Amino acid sequence: MSQHVHVIGVGMTRFAKPGASPEYYEMARDAGRAALNDAGIGFERIEQAYVGYVYGDSTCGQRAVYELGLSGIPVVNVNNNCSTGSTALWLARQAIESGAAECVLALGFEKMEKGALGSKYDDRETPLGRHAQVMADLQGVNAAPVAAQMFGGAGREYRWRHGTRKDTFAKIAEKARRHAARNPYALFNQPLSVEQILASEDVFDPLTRYQCCPPTCGAAAAVLCSADFARRHGITASVRIAAQSMTTDYASSFDAGSMIRMVGYDLSREAARQVYERSGIGPQDVDVIELHDCFTANELLSYEALGLCAEGAAESFIHNGDNTYGGSYVVNPSGGLLSKGHPLGATGLAQCAELTWQLRGTAGERQVEGARTALQHNLGLGGACVVTMYRRD
Repeated sequence: MSQHVHVIGVGMTRFAKPGASPEYYEMARDAGRAALNDAGIGFERIEQAYVGYVYGDSTCGQRAVYELGLSGIPVVNVNNNCSTGSTALWLARQAIESGAAECVLALGFEKMEKGALGSKYDDRETPLGRHAQVMADLQGVNAAPVAAQMFGGAGREYRWRHGTRKDTFAKIAEKARRHAARNPYALFNQPLSVEQILASEDVFDPLTRYQCCPPTCGAAAAVLCSADFARRHGITASVRIAAQSMTTDYASSFDAGSMIRMVGYDLSREAARQVYERSGIGPQDVDVIELHDCFTANELLSYEALGLCAEGAAESFIHNGDNTYGGSYVVNPSGGLLSKGHPLGATGLAQCAELTWQLRGTAGERQVEGARTALQHNLGLGGACVVTMYRRD
């Protein structure tokens, strides 16, 4: 019989620009300690640890966990590109749900360098390289970073299909900065106007510089446990994982002749469908969302992939304010990757932290009033998508 899985502790560091952060194991220590303190338990209660990062040596997970204690527990190192943090969370949830463990740590960190993402697309024999080759076949090679070409190309395809205006994409970045102004963890929390965003340096149509997430350094963590563990330890202020799903590329990612599908639209749509079905919670019942806004184009596409609006309706969804306070949903109250930053291994767990705070009602000035259900979407090219539904009972 599967166990209900609860998130009882979360923690994260404030993300920093490359070159301005502590060492990865120091950031991991701070995030891990914060999560343990939040849970009200000691490290000796942790039975397993799943540790995510993309840039680092093969056992950086052990080096990070040893900062918290030397207890001999299994430590599993996880790398799933931009969805690494949520993959660590997915593994931790599976361990508890299966009965293999009762209390597990999911930890993610990244110490990045400026321009670190570019080299990952150079080798066309790798999974990322295959995505890059499809992109090149569809639209040719450009001087822009390959990731920006991929997601910018998907945004361009969407514009061709639906006649979407450029300022629609910029309004997503404006919303992200407005939300981030309330978040002390966000790297960029100075508001920007749509005009300023459009006037920033062109990267790849329709993307400008302020519509692209920055590579950053940081760490985040979550402590998960079974319902029995929580009961025995008198833990009541918990958030439950109602459902979770991971998908990887389908044939349509490469064979459909579509940039939109190549950057993960079908992965997101199917993972969300599975989560809605398993949780019994539909998109219309969700109160707050943290989704993978690596570029404004991907946030727009994700509205439709996650079923927040109909296909082709994202522009009206944005201009009607249905993605912010007072609308149908509050999307990325943290400021998202666009404003908070994107340290690959930590991103998914930072999303988990934000949604846990929201469901507890402890998110401060950015609190979504009355939030009881939350949806998380974390996408990595190569590829993998993790979608998670949380609820506060």
